[in-house]
Order: sequence, then structure tokens, then C-alpha cells
Amino acid sequence: MGLLIGRVPIARKNPRGLVRCCTCLLGVLVSTWVLAAERPNIVLILADDLGFSDTTPYGGEIATPNIARLADEGVRFSNYHTASSCAPTRAMLLTGVDSHLAGVPNIPEAIPPGQRDQPNYHGTLNRDVVTIATLLQDVGYHTYMTGKWHLGHGPGQLPFHRGFERTVTMALTGSDNWQQKTYLPIYDDPHWYADGEPLTLPRRYYSSEYLVDQTIGFIESNRGDGKPFFSYLPFLAVHLPVQAPRALTAKYLGRYDDGWSVLRAERLQRAAAVGILPPGVAMSEMASTRDWQALGPAQQRYQAKAMAVYAGMVEAMDLHIGRLMRYLQDIGEYRNTVFVFTSDNGAEPSQPINGGGPLARGYMRAWMATAGYDTAYETLGERGSFVEIGPSWASAAVAPLAYYKFYAGEGGMRVPLIIAGPPVSGHGEIARAFSYVTDIAPTLLQLGGATAPAARYAGHRVRAPSGRSLVPVLADSAARVHGPEESIGFELGGNAALFKGDQKLVRYGLPLGDGEWHLYDIVSDPGETRDLRTTQPALFVELQQDYADYAYANGVLELPTGYQQQRQVAINGAQRGFRNGLIVLFLTLLVLLPLYVAYRLRR
Repeated sequence: MGLLIGRVPIARKNPRGLVRCCTCLLGVLVSTWVLAAERPNIVLILADDLGFSDTTPYGGEIATPNIARLADEGVRFSNYHTASSCAPTRAMLLTGVDSHLAGVPNIPEAIPPGQRDQPNYHGTLNRDVVTIATLLQDVGYHTYMTGKWHLGHGPGQLPFHRGFERTVTMALTGSDNWQQKTYLPIYDDPHWYADGEPLTLPRRYYSSEYLVDQTIGFIESNRGDGKPFFSYLPFLAVHLPVQAPRALTAKYLGRYDDGWSVLRAERLQRAAAVGILPPGVAMSEMASTRDWQALGPAQQRYQAKAMAVYAGMVEAMDLHIGRLMRYLQDIGEYRNTVFVFTSDNGAEPSQPINGGGPLARGYMRAWMATAGYDTAYETLGERGSFVEIGPSWASAAVAPLAYYKFYAGEGGMRVPLIIAGPPVSGHGEIARAFSYVTDIAPTLLQLGGATAPAARYAGHRVRAPSGRSLVPVLADSAARVHGPEESIGFELGGNAALFKGDQKLVRYGLPLGDGEWHLYDIVSDPGETRDLRTTQPALFVELQQDYADYAYANGVLELPTGYQQQRQVAINGAQRGFRNGLIVLFLTLLVLLPLYVAYRLRR
């Protein structure tokens, strides 16, 4: 470190040079460590729609002792960002390449018709990128995946064909957690696969338990052969429908009786108390948060239990993460395993049951009846139950941040990130430097001794990762891998952001946002309460130009006027259902027509 300290005066003139110098030096040290020691196993755990403050290391009240253990043994990132929706995050997480260039600028269910035929707008992982599973497999790793994919399920698109040697995969946006059935009428089936072939789930099934069982089974099948493993574990928790075992839900009954605004304030205080955010952080009020006191007693009781189910689902995920950790301890692999725990985006605000107009609600309730779902209070969260937490609880789940899933506010993009295991130097440290989802792939490749292709792979051109390895942060939590002059852009469904240093240029999309650009210092004001666009006009213009450069370089397309992601999902789903209905009618006619002709001939 004396060498780095001696260069600090130079860094004042060229701060990016210091960052690159530190990165190169630490990269050499880590590469030497990888070659000299046993290569680490890597477990990448991805929660679905988990809010920033849902776990105890980030100020939450939900019991998550195993995630807390990883935080105590590793590094917590307080300024880590993803895309604000699941599939784009997953594409960047596994490749290190911007979601637009990887072919997944949005979830495929939300891409408007005018864009679906455009290059890189299909909503499926394209062949211009190489997954970290492929690259780790190239250097001798076993590669496993168990959980949600959502990057395509056509020919050659499943994870079994993208570098994972063993897989148990739910291919689409979501699925029931107790049964093998879809959770919304936009699909007929959730499409489960095992090693690329259709899979029938066991009768006794709960998603978090089952996925960890499969993970352990994959690791056990090759135990003792001397090869390290990379295990990608993307949970269904806590995506819709929110479901949890009754015993875990019961632990939280009564905990949320004071409502979402009280919980949001409590989490703000605890986030400061655990050090994940600085004291005195301001918190904005969300227009979509209802007045708890305006609800009747029966409504309050129901809503409080819905959040209790959510808490039980988070705890269930943590419980089964703990089973995996204990298994690795039992076989002597725990100390040589790098754990990465994070979420794909902020909390889910959608209300498929209670949202929309009377026609939409009536349709959903009619579909739910045919699909075997109910919303009875007594069995809320159990088999056959459908639970949603809605925007009010979602605001509490991301406290003290603004907005939530789908939006480019910090509540939609800033999520937990914990990295534990070799070669983390400090335990229980908090890394405050800005980091982005594209940084995960370079980090894991460096730790595994693999190299990302710069331009070509397997005989054809590919895109190199744009992220930076976080190894300097793991070795010294004061380090930052992105220089103050480096800009990182983001766009998804009309929501957009540009990060540069401590500043963030952001545009909130419809229906909650105004579609205008705003400017915030997200280090001192992570709640995005003080707009700086009028007090720092030169910086405001500079970041707008940086965003325009990003959009051009990454092929960002303009959206139709009035576009809304959730509404587009409903429209696309209705169109798909209509087309499927026509197909069924056509096939029915094909079957009945010969019978009718035969009948007429007999007459």
C-alpha cells in the first residue's frame, strides 16, 4: 500500500489513473493468489424483487441470519445498482455487457410491437455475448444453475446451451411457488426444464427448498473430483405470487399492524444504525403510498398479513441459503467458496388482483378462479393462495429510497450486494463506492482465473464486458473501481439514468414519473429529495450529453408516446391470449371439418 500512498499527489491530477493502477496491481496479486492456491468455488445467489432494506444487514426487521452471516464474513456494498427489472439485470449479471447490446433491453413481455423485430430488442440473450458460465467452464469449473432464467427458452436459448452443464430452470418471468402452474394468464405454462428437457416438478414442492435441494444434488454429484464449481442460484423469492409456509408467516403476524409508513420510517433509522446509509438521510414520500389510517380495520388486518407472508418468504429463502452453507461446511468446501448475494431489482409494486379498472380486476378474478387461486385471509400465502404487496408495502421494502421496480429511482435500482469468501480482506466492512451489475462478471472471472474475450470467441465476434472487477474493493473497502469522470448509462422502458462520480441523472417514466430529467447526489441524498438541476446547470447539461452518447453507442430506441411497462405487459399478454384463442379455434375447425364432411356424405 506504500506504493499507492506515494502516488496520491499524482492521483489528484489523474484520479482515473489511480483507479486503474490500483486495479492492475490488485489484479496481479489476485491472479497470483488464484494460481498459488486452490481456485475458489463460486456461489452466485440472486433474489427476485428483494427490496434494499428487506434483510437485517441493510436495516430490515425480517430474520435473515444466514445472509447476515455472509455480511459479517464479507463486504456489504451500500451503493450497488442493477437494472430496474429482472431480465435486463440477469443478462448483464451473467455477461458484464450492457443489456441493450446483450439483446435484453427490457423483459420480453413488455417490449412494444414496433421494437420486437429490431436488432437486440428481442428480449432474449443474443449470441454476441458469452456467459461467465461458459468462460469458467473453459478453465475447468463445473457449472450449475437452479432457478429462474428469463433470458429465452427457444432453440439454443436455455442455460443448458449457454455454459451450464447441469440445470433445473424455470424459463419465464415467474411461477407459483407451491405448484407447477403459471401465476398470470399471459402464459399457459411456466416452462420448467432440466438439462434442456421439459421437467415435471415433484408433488411436494416449495420453490426455495426445491432449488437448494437441486443445487446441493449437483454439487454432490461431482464431489471429490478435484474441480471447483460455479453455482448460479436465482430464487423465485420474492416475486409474485408472494407465498410462504404458514409457520413462517405466523412469526410476523402483528408485526406490520402499524402500516407501511411506520415501517418505512423504522427501516430508515435502522439502515443508518447499521451503517449502510449515513445519518440524517432525507426520505421522500411516494404518491402511490396510501394513507394507512384511511383503511378500515378489515383492510388493515388483510394488508398486514400480506406483508407477513412477504416476510415469511424472505425468511424461507434465507433458511434454505443456510442449508446450502451448512452443506458446504460439512463437505469441507465452505472456506474455499466465494458467495455473492444480491437482488435483480427493487421491490415489486404490481397489483394484478387489485390494480387497474373494474374490467381488469374482474378478468383477473375470473382467471384466478379457473386457475385455482384465491385470496382468502385464513390461508393467505399457502398453496392455492395469491398474494401481492402492492406499491405501498413496496415503498417500505426499499426504504428509504424513492420508487421501486420498473423505475430508475434508487428504490428500483439500488439493491443489496454482499460478497464473502476468499480473497475478501476485511470482515463486516461496508463498501460505499459506486458499483454496477456489469461489474459482477469481471469480478467472478478474475476470482476464477478466467479471462473475458476482448473481441472474438469460438470463431465469431463478441462483445467484451463493460464492467470493472470489484476485486480492489474486496481487498480494500476504501477502493473504488469507477473513476469520478467515468459515466455509466442505463435505460429500460423509458426510465433512464446516467451515473458519474457521486451524481446521478435520472428520468422517471410513466405513470408515476414526469418523464423529465432530474439530477441528484446519491451519496449524500440517496432518497433523491434535492434536485440539483437548477443549482448545477453546467453539470446537468454535461450529464445529459453523456447519456445521449450512451444511448447512441448502445442502440437505445425511442418508445411510443405514453408507453408504460406494466400496461404493455397486459396488452402483450392479451394479444397473445387472443392469438392462442384463434389458433385453438382453427385447430378445432380442422378436427371438426372432416367429421362434418363425413356426416354430410352419409346423409
